[in-house]
Amino acid sequence: MTENLKQWLKSSDSPFAKSLFQIAKLIRNPQMFVIPGFHACLYKLHLLVKTIFSELLRIFYFTPIFKSQIKGSKRNLYLYSGIPQILGQLDITCQDNSRISGISTFCGRSHGLNKSQLIIGNNVDIGWQNSFSVAGKIVLQDDVRLAGRVFLAGFPGHPLNSQRRALGEPDDDSQVGDIIIEQGAWVGTGATILAGVTVGKGAIVAASSVVTKDVPANTIVAGNPAKVVKKLESES
Repeated sequence: MTENLKQWLKSSDSPFAKSLFQIAKLIRNPQMFVIPGFHACLYKLHLLVKTIFSELLRIFYFTPIFKSQIKGSKRNLYLYSGIPQILGQLDITCQDNSRISGISTFCGRSHGLNKSQLIIGNNVDIGWQNSFSVAGKIVLQDDVRLAGRVFLAGFPGHPLNSQRRALGEPDDDSQVGDIIIEQGAWVGTGATILAGVTVGKGAIVAASSVVTKDVPANTIVAGNPAKVVKKLESES
């Protein structure tokens, strides 16, 4: 009966039904008038309380919990927006002065012979929604910058054969590989780097690129598959 009444209010051409429908919308979505000055100050207070609460969680809860799960000196680690999800068999080592978004996923290959390794150097940025699939190892050397939604695909998770995929079998050793991001390299938003790739020192991977082979040092690569589009001046 309620649904019939709702449909009648929405579809009827009757002025009475239309009036009732407008009244129902007002009741369902009441509006509070804005008090100049008061609500602006209330918004600033909201941001202050939110920031204080977030910082307390970051300092006293998320950061020490995450540090308890990783190795290395990990001094001055700045963890923000929660805590990364850690899946599978994975050893994580982190050095000093790095910044890691809690909206990230680090996954180790569960059926490999050896435990997977994620090695994070000094002064590394790992942006929001990064996803690492670590087979043997993924290495982020000092001063590496990863923007948002970067995918480091060290293993695919499934075999090439469709019948084996249907049976839930894992990927083959021939499909996996290490990923090395060398010192000072920068990976743009939405880029994907596949297994077996080394991104050279100081190189830049453009946004949304798919990197299938090694990137020379001090170059910019772009596209799918990524190709060198510019050479940068080497640093002394």
